[in-house]
Formats: sequence, C-alpha cells, structure tokens
Amino acid sequence: MITFIWTTQIFAAILLIVLILLHSPKGDGIAGMGGASHIFASQKSAEKGLNKLTAIIAGIFVLCTFLIGYGIIK
Repeated sequence: MITFIWTTQIFAAILLIVLILLHSPKGDGIAGMGGASHIFASQKSAEKGLNKLTAIIAGIFVLCTFLIGYGIIK
C-alpha cells in the first residue's frame, strides 16, 4: 500500500509541475503596452478548468504527504 501512495505522490508532483507551468502569467508584461493582452481574453473557461484540476491534484499531493508523513499507511 505504501508503494501505491508513493507512486501517486510522485505522479501528482510531476502533474502539478506541468499544470502550474500551463497557467498563463497574471501580469501583462510588455504585451500590456501594445494592447496584445486582450487577444486571448476569451479563454477564461479554460483557465477556470485548469484552476480546478490544479487544485484537485494539489489536494491529492497534500493528502499523500500527510499519509506518508504521519505514518498512517504502513
């Protein structure tokens, strides 16, 4: 059982890194000066779904961390 928890945690960690890198940056940067930041304004639903998926994977990661750290699963 501990092997399954470790595998799940490693998979969740890798997936969490990928999902965080997929998020769009919150600051406009240089694109904000030319008005190019408003071109992709219609992708709010995709961002909302990505936020939900990231939160679920983060929850799984934290749960696995507590299970391993407190020694509940032996």
